[in-house]
Amino acid sequence: MVSNLAGGRRPRSGVEPGTQLGALEAYAAQAHGYLTAGDDELSQLAGLLRPLILESWLRGVRAGIDPMDPGSERGLRGADLARYRDAHAIAPLLPLIDKLLVQDTARTGLIVVVADQFGRVLWIHGNPEQVAVATEMGVREGDDLSERRVGANAVGLVVRTGRAVWVHGPEHFLHRMHQLTGAAAPLHDPDGRLVGVLMLAGGGRVAKPEILALVKATATAAEMDLLLTAMRAVQPAPRDPAPVADGPLGLDVLGLGQPQLSKGGERIPLSQRHAEILLLLAEHGEGLGADHLALLLDDTDLDNGTIRAAMSRLRTVVGAALIGSRPYRLRAHIATDVEALRAALDSGDVESALQLYAGPVLPRSTAPGIVDLRDELRVRLRTAVLRSGDAAVLRRWTAGADGRDDAGAWVAYRATVDRDSTLYAQIEAKIRVLDRRLGADATRMQRSRS
Repeated sequence: MVSNLAGGRRPRSGVEPGTQLGALEAYAAQAHGYLTAGDDELSQLAGLLRPLILESWLRGVRAGIDPMDPGSERGLRGADLARYRDAHAIAPLLPLIDKLLVQDTARTGLIVVVADQFGRVLWIHGNPEQVAVATEMGVREGDDLSERRVGANAVGLVVRTGRAVWVHGPEHFLHRMHQLTGAAAPLHDPDGRLVGVLMLAGGGRVAKPEILALVKATATAAEMDLLLTAMRAVQPAPRDPAPVADGPLGLDVLGLGQPQLSKGGERIPLSQRHAEILLLLAEHGEGLGADHLALLLDDTDLDNGTIRAAMSRLRTVVGAALIGSRPYRLRAHIATDVEALRAALDSGDVESALQLYAGPVLPRSTAPGIVDLRDELRVRLRTAVLRSGDAAVLRRWTAGADGRDDAGAWVAYRATVDRDSTLYAQIEAKIRVLDRRLGADATRMQRSRS
């Protein structure tokens, strides 16, 4: 049994901000010892971390993130950063955020971080000394705080989960962030899409319910401002005339097969990059500026010249009339298999969703915008499968690559089977294999969130 370094009982999994912080710090610090000990000790993590943090750490391990990563100068900087953030949907909200959050908190030694929907820091407000301390930890304007880049942190977890969260000290995956506590909340546009993240950060005093409530209230006020602005915009933006199409357009990007565009009865094979661009444009009907598209395609900061070259090559493949400019946008609707899958999930038709799900979205792609979309659809589909309680649906899910090692799905499947049947014994054996491979505590934690 793991010893209690803090004395007394372990922190409860549902611990609230501001309570039992000493014990939480001690357990998280001990968890880092197991983390650096290697795979054989990972099963010990489940007894030391809150479920949300545990899941993030395990994703960080699978992604190969180094907890001792010292950070780098890579990020969006200078004129590129200024141009990107000035055009971002959050920019008009800065006066409101300043009034509700920055003015009062800056005097307390806390910093206010405003990030985009991908976890990239756009603005940091606070006194210069505290901003400098945050910079040393790798929290600076232009840096990527997404979970896939730096592991568990408040901004990254909001992007990942869509929910307000707090992360304290050693709960951060990276050692250089252990002196930081962050309370963060999502900011959505009127259509419900994530457009940014607000975070208050500083020392342990941030881990209080009222701090998280303050951040959430500011985010809500900002969302209302966006809604009112949208309601006032009664004049629609001019659009390019729709091109004459030979027939419906379709885009297939699910699964391991080569992505293809269907156009006028013809199937056009697409390269990975061309498929990524078309899918991102299909997902953003309002269009994408070159800077925004660059961030969605590559987190190593593509320049605008590279984007223009890629768009030129794509137009030669799919036709120049299909893609408009300034911003880049589709001039005709493309029906994607992603869109069909999402519609099936929206209607509650899990069986049809599973039939449509030939595999993850562009599984070989590492483009941040595609990775986020891939994760969103997989989580939604898995949730629908588990909630269905349908044996046939669960059997199909656990037979596929995404569900093969899904302990929660196997437990749900077992619940639909007669205990005296051979199938029950087979499922039970599979669950035990997963327990041994991942650690009983880790799979138990995975099952408990199902």
